[in-house]
Amino acid sequence: MISSARLKILVDAPARTDGRYVLYWMQQSQRAEFNPALEFAVEQANERDLPVLVCFGLTAFPEANARHYDFMLRGLAEVRDRLAARDIAFVIRKTPPHDLARQLSADAALVVCDRGYLKIQRTWRAKLAEGLGRRLVQVEGDVVVPVERASDKHEYAARTIRPRIHRVWDDYLDELKPREVRRRADQLSVAGDVNLDDVGAVLAGLRIDAAVGPVKRFAPGEGAARARLDAFLNRELPRYAAERGKPEAGVASHMSPYLHFGQISPVEIALAVRRTPASDSRASYLEELVVRRELAMNHAFYKPGYDTYEGLPEWARKTLAAHAGDPRPHLYTRAQFEAAETHDPYWNGAMREMLATGYMHNHLRMYWGKKILHWSASPEEAFETVLALNNRWFLDGRDPNSFTNVGWLFGLHDRPWGPQPVFGTVRSMGANTFKKFDPDAYLRQVSWLEAAERG
Repeated sequence: MISSARLKILVDAPARTDGRYVLYWMQQSQRAEFNPALEFAVEQANERDLPVLVCFGLTAFPEANARHYDFMLRGLAEVRDRLAARDIAFVIRKTPPHDLARQLSADAALVVCDRGYLKIQRTWRAKLAEGLGRRLVQVEGDVVVPVERASDKHEYAARTIRPRIHRVWDDYLDELKPREVRRRADQLSVAGDVNLDDVGAVLAGLRIDAAVGPVKRFAPGEGAARARLDAFLNRELPRYAAERGKPEAGVASHMSPYLHFGQISPVEIALAVRRTPASDSRASYLEELVVRRELAMNHAFYKPGYDTYEGLPEWARKTLAAHAGDPRPHLYTRAQFEAAETHDPYWNGAMREMLATGYMHNHLRMYWGKKILHWSASPEEAFETVLALNNRWFLDGRDPNSFTNVGWLFGLHDRPWGPQPVFGTVRSMGANTFKKFDPDAYLRQVSWLEAAERG
């Protein structure tokens, strides 16, 4: 049973009795299994003895480039094949997502969509709902606790949302079995215009930044996501609590790219982690996966300016403004940062990892961003630099978790600390960072990763 708390009626109209199919507009939840929006569509179709049609609209997503589109499209090719194995039709077209859903809704008994929290995702769903004339149901499947169930307001920090989530998360940690599809979709003739068997050609035909190319470090798709999860549970999780702060230790789960593109469900991950023996590592990872990640969803949902400098806490902006004239120990331009051309070899190493592989260990992400603030002419310039580099090079950039991580660098979800030059009372990070791990071992690891990408 899919929890009613995950369902939201966006258009409260009766389902049409002359529909040819139930339409599921897939956007955030790009997977064929453990997807409550898809399973809800199957349930609705079974009740009406109709097939299910899944559609995906390919459009220019702000700041997305060839690195992001390659990962997404290869994942969608797997989705297509997995859906076909379940007798569910799939169509992808170069059409704005809400427009494609509207076009295909003409023959739909009702429309189902998944949920996203970014402004553009919410705008798409609102535009589809305008004058649709069909029942439209949104199903929230990329958080453990539905965002409005977790809290009805913008939360100050992890410590304020944690008890709210802990009180109810057991209500939403349920297995989601694939529903039997009663009506095959092979008689539907709905053509697409994107050839997922030739992703290179599709990329060449898109008006996107091709200078940021695909990476080899992360294989895309839900099968790869589950393989990575299994490896993490068996190898890295037992050491997670003790070594998660050491980039060279290699105990990170590396689930963030898959979560970003909805190629795996956070509920599926959480259930798998909970099946392991109780330990500090299990608790520590669930804190990151559920509490910290869903604090980010709360921020994106309740703070309209989640992606702007003005969206930072007032105390942080005031203290940074008071210290805006402080001398900087070094000053670099965005181009110098992007080229990894600072005086700090460890900062440069973190940037090189990001450039080459689309990933950076979270501990180094914090240092990387804090030093951009330290070495920029103004906090506003630093914010724009961090956000631009984050969104361009990270595979998991441009999502609520990523925007929230950027905000944290400038005081979001944090408290005032002892005053320092440039930072004021915003938390800083300095040389002590490198006492917690082996930075030279990390640099050797980065060189190995760069060579692997070139090879």
